[in-house]
Amino acid sequence: MYHILVVDDEARIRSIIKKYAEFEGHTVTEAGDGMEAVRLCRKEKFDIIIMDIMMPELDGFSACREIRKTVKTPIIMLSARGEEYDKINGFELGIDDYVVKPFSPKELMLRIDAVMKRTKRAADVGNKKENLIVTLDDGGLKADITARLVFIDGERVEMSPKEYDLFFYMLENRNIALSREKLISEVWGYDFFGDGRTLDTHIKLLRKSLGKYAGYIVTLRGVGYRFDVEE
Repeated sequence: MYHILVVDDEARIRSIIKKYAEFEGHTVTEAGDGMEAVRLCRKEKFDIIIMDIMMPELDGFSACREIRKTVKTPIIMLSARGEEYDKINGFELGIDDYVVKPFSPKELMLRIDAVMKRTKRAADVGNKKENLIVTLDDGGLKADITARLVFIDGERVEMSPKEYDLFFYMLENRNIALSREKLISEVWGYDFFGDGRTLDTHIKLLRKSLGKYAGYIVTLRGVGYRFDVEE
């Protein structure tokens, strides 16, 4: 089971999450603002953090930025707003998932499990002795999937955790038509309750990160996407 840090200035929200999390067998520590969350992360180790965006003292984005300076603990962001700007900002900071209020506590528990399974999977891949490396365009685009590294023309490209997950999955399944449902299921690891906008946001971010290779990601109208390369 997991040790979860729940950060929200609303005691009612913290209480609801704690109730469901403890029912699932998890341990919960609460923080009422971003500043307290940063202090706790410097003293204790958590398996995952549930963080609200709009909080006094230090907002969720700023707290996430500070926490990421010292630890790579998975973070799920909560927000009463569902604007694409907020999602993009969060994902660029390296959060692992984004949940819009009001939310289903059961759905949140599923998302926690999915994030933790992905984290474990990534760690298992990283422990393999031989790195899985894919190169395209005569080495212009290089991906070390095991080490979670991407290079374009020899320069390292920084991506958010979910961008890496999406890119590596599409790369390993290149030249195959991937439905939106398949991508969501395989990359996010659970039924995304019909919210394909998060997938579209990550595709947009991934294309931006890939720069001149953005064209490799082809939109299949009414279907999904394909990572289209000639080998």
